[in-house]
Amino acid sequence: MTDASNNPRHPVARNAIALGVIALLGTALLAWVNSATKPRIAEQERRQLLDQLEQVVPADRFNNAMHEDFILVSDTLAFPGGQQAQVFRARQQGVPAAVAMKFYAIDGYNGRIDLIVGILADGQVSGVRVLQHRETPGLGDGIELRRSDWILSFNGRSLDNTAAEDWTVQRDGGDFDQFTGATITPRAVVRAVHRALEYFEENQEALFSRPSEFAASEEAER
Repeated sequence: MTDASNNPRHPVARNAIALGVIALLGTALLAWVNSATKPRIAEQERRQLLDQLEQVVPADRFNNAMHEDFILVSDTLAFPGGQQAQVFRARQQGVPAAVAMKFYAIDGYNGRIDLIVGILADGQVSGVRVLQHRETPGLGDGIELRRSDWILSFNGRSLDNTAAEDWTVQRDGGDFDQFTGATITPRAVVRAVHRALEYFEENQEALFSRPSEFAASEEAER
């Protein structure tokens, strides 16, 4: 009979078992950390979203849980590049008041420019903010509110008070300022906002009548 203590495979087996135990403990620890931090991350994301929404739709314009009242829409003309836009609905006593659309312009100088656009029920822009971009620092980053007030030039604009040909930068014969040395960036943002306004005008009733996708998204995360 072979003595197990002299079997060269015995230490290997012990090491394998030890590694297995360590792996199980590591997996359990990661699961616990994820479980412990998930609610905190979700709360941070909720607060960030609320801040974004209230930057483009004034809080006194709605009394519903706007961040939970949203749908996803696809349209190759309004939101090109295969993207799905998030449309958050603002309601006052159940009556449609405004929307906030999250989508991106595909034709920035260095790629996509993530936007959120607030549109009141009467078709006026209530606010626009750039959420993320990769435009050139010192040139294209003038689209950020912390860099300049250019983005505020959309406030109060609508399809009624700004003609279609004016929805571009002045270099192209439009109403909007361009930046010195960076025309592509503001041009992309202006055109994206204009397309969003056109989409809203054509689909306003449907945008407010569809059921919210919040419940489905919550279920998918569980």
